[in-house]
Amino acid sequence: MLRFRGKGVYGAYAAGKVSLFKRHEPTVSRTEVDDPGAELKRLEEGKDRAVEQLRDIYSRTVSELGEANAEIFEIHSMMIEDDDFNDAIKEIILTQSVNAEYAVLTAGEDLSEMFSEMDDEYMRARSSDIKDISQRLISCISGYDSEEENDSDEKVIIVADDLTPSETAMLDKDRILAFVTAGGSATSHTAILAGNLEIPAVIGVGNELLEAVKDGDMMTVDGYTGDVMLSPDEKQIETVKQKRREDKTRKKRLAELVGKENVTLDGRTIKIFANIQDPGELDDALSHDAGGIGLFRSEFLYLERKDYPTEEQQLEVYKRVLQKMDGKTVIIRTLDIGADKQIGYFELDNENNPALGFRAIRLCLTRPDMFKTQLRALYRASVYGDLSVMFPMITSTREVKKALRLCREVKEELKAASIPFREDMKIGIMIETPAAAVISDLLAPMADFFSIGTNDLIQYTLACDRQNGKLEDFVDPHHEAVMRLIEMTVKNAHRNGIWVGICGELGSDPELTERFIRMGIDELSVSVSNILPLREKVRSLDLSK
Repeated sequence: MLRFRGKGVYGAYAAGKVSLFKRHEPTVSRTEVDDPGAELKRLEEGKDRAVEQLRDIYSRTVSELGEANAEIFEIHSMMIEDDDFNDAIKEIILTQSVNAEYAVLTAGEDLSEMFSEMDDEYMRARSSDIKDISQRLISCISGYDSEEENDSDEKVIIVADDLTPSETAMLDKDRILAFVTAGGSATSHTAILAGNLEIPAVIGVGNELLEAVKDGDMMTVDGYTGDVMLSPDEKQIETVKQKRREDKTRKKRLAELVGKENVTLDGRTIKIFANIQDPGELDDALSHDAGGIGLFRSEFLYLERKDYPTEEQQLEVYKRVLQKMDGKTVIIRTLDIGADKQIGYFELDNENNPALGFRAIRLCLTRPDMFKTQLRALYRASVYGDLSVMFPMITSTREVKKALRLCREVKEELKAASIPFREDMKIGIMIETPAAAVISDLLAPMADFFSIGTNDLIQYTLACDRQNGKLEDFVDPHHEAVMRLIEMTVKNAHRNGIWVGICGELGSDPELTERFIRMGIDELSVSVSNILPLREKVRSLDLSK
C-alpha cells in the first residue's frame, strides 16, 4: 500500500479501480512554411471550429449543471478571440514563417507560464484555462479529434496529470467514482466543476503517483482530507466504504435541513450566508439554501481581463447576481487587489511585504476614477435587488470618510444624469485589521454594518504571514487576542445600532459557533459546503444552559 496526500476539493469517499486518463493530443512540431497567409487562414478556420465546440460544451454543461457553471466556456470562447493572444500567435507565424499549430503552442505556453508564476493562487489557476483553449485550438486547426472516450460500463477512479475545465465538464459522472490529479489548484474552474458535479476529487497529489499507478489498480480516495491510498488492503477498503455509507447518511440528514431556520434550541436566530468568488458559485449557494451572499469578491472582474472592466461590464455582472438571488441580500466587497493578488495592467510596484502594502481600499482611494467606476456600477445595480457594499482593509476613520465622499459624488452624478439607483444602499466596513477593531466604536457610526474578515485579522494580530507554510505551528486561530478583538467589535457595533457578521474561515469553525453567538454575532458567512453543517450546529445549541 502506498499513501499520497493532496488537496481535497469535494468532500466524499470512493474506493475502486483506477482508469488512467488518456489524453489524445496531436503531436506538434515546428515546420517552416512558404505561405504564412495560408497559416493565418488555417488559424481562423480552427478558431471557428473551437468556438463551435465550446458552444456544444456550454449547452451540455447548462443542461447538467446550470448556466452559472457553464459561463467558463463562454469565457474560453472570448479568450480564443482575445486580441493579445491572437496577435502573439500571428506574430510568430509571420515573423518565423511557421505552421499555425506551433505558433498556438508557443503563444499558449508563454501565456500559461506567465499566469503560473503569479503570486495569487486564483491567477495561477488561470494557467489551466490557457492550456485548455490552446489544446483545443491546436486540435481544431489540425483536424484532430481530441475527445476522450470511456467505453467501460464499470465505475472507475480517474487518475490524470491534470484535467482541464472542458475535460472535467465532459466526464460522464455516472461512470466515475472519483478523480485524482497530480497537479491542479483548489481555485481552478476544474475544482469548482468537480464540486458541482459532486464527484469526490483530490488534486495536487504530485507526480510520484503517476509513476506508481497503472490501469486496474485498486485505490481509495478521501475528498475531505486529500488522502489517496494505492493498492490498499481489504480492511482499508472496507473502512473507506463504511465512511462512504456514513457520509451519504450525513449528507442526506443535512439535505433535510434545506428550508429550515437557523435557530438555536432556545430561540436565538442567526443569519447564515455564503462566500463566493464568482457568479459560477451562485447556483451552488442557492441549492445549499444560503440566506444571502455575505461576501461577493469582485476581484474576478479585474483578474480575468487585460484592461480595467468598464462600468457597463461590471453593472451587467452585479445585475445578474442580484436577479439570480431574487431579493436575498448580496454584500459585494469593493476591489481588493494588491498583496497576493497582482494584475499586470495595474502596474503596481514590487513590495517587500505586500500584505502590509498598497492594497484594497488604499489602492482604490489613490485611484479615484477606477474606484468611482466600480461605485457607479454598484449604485446602478442596486435597483435590481437587496445590495450592500463593504470596504476592505480599513484602518482609520479618514479612509472611510474619503470613501463615503466618493459615494456621495457618484450619487450626485447619477442624479444629474437621471440614472436610477437606491439612495439607501447599505454601506459596511470590513474589520480585518487590529486597528479597525480597536477603533470600532469610532467606525460604527459611519457604517450600516460590520463584517469581520478573520483570515486577515488573525494574520495581522499574530504577525504571521498566512501565505507562509512554515508558520502553521505558530498560528492559533482561536488565540484569545483574536477573540477579544472580535468581541470588542461586536459590542461597539451593537452599541451604535448596527449588525455585525463574520465572513472569514473562523465563521465555519464548529468549535467557535456557540462562542460567536453568545458574543452577539448576527451573521456568519461561509463557503457553500459549510452552510448546512453550520445550520445543523446552530440548531443543536441551547444558549439557556
